[in-house]
Amino acid sequence: MALIELKDVLKIYGKDDNKTVALSEVNLKIEKGEFVSIMGPSGSGKTTLLNIIGCMDTLTQGEYLLDNKSISKHSGNQLAEVRGSFISFIFQNFALMNDYTVYENIELPLHYKKMTKKDKRIKILDAMKMLGISELSKKKPTQISGGQQQRVAIARALVCDAEIILADEPTGALDQKTGEELLKILSEINSQGKTIIVITHDQNVAKYTKRCINIVDGKIS
Repeated sequence: MALIELKDVLKIYGKDDNKTVALSEVNLKIEKGEFVSIMGPSGSGKTTLLNIIGCMDTLTQGEYLLDNKSISKHSGNQLAEVRGSFISFIFQNFALMNDYTVYENIELPLHYKKMTKKDKRIKILDAMKMLGISELSKKKPTQISGGQQQRVAIARALVCDAEIILADEPTGALDQKTGEELLKILSEINSQGKTIIVITHDQNVAKYTKRCINIVDGKIS
């Protein structure tokens, strides 16, 4: 049974003469534990697709089944609850808080979890150890490299124990060597059972995933 299933999804922005069809007739299934890339040129609809899968945007038409439950008609608050329970994000620009330490940045999503301070600390330290950034705990994002910042962003995504990790051009701001190191980390995380979806326009990124979905002009080709 698919963890993610989109049926005849249509997404339109604007109205009348200003109408833009971002996605059209999209049908997609992603199984639990898959490592998938979604590829397409700029303006192809891949980011819109990521936003819908990540419950950051709503459908104009069609159906979205997450873990076999329809969330197509969910309100904004309901979608926020789904994000908090199922989904973590890794962004191209890292999206770290510069006034917070590495430890505090990783801790951020746990503020909304009912956990003891001790359990939170264990999760954070385990994630930092896995990503090789334990020694950076007290540093600020501006004091570390781009590759280290992306490792912090991945650690932050991991501590939530979300079923799905969505990565939007995760190597876009990194050099090739550092990008490859991070893709190997994502492969390792996937081998532990996490479902990972990477948005990219780079064939070198897509080759690390187990399945590549191509999208052109809002349609999966």
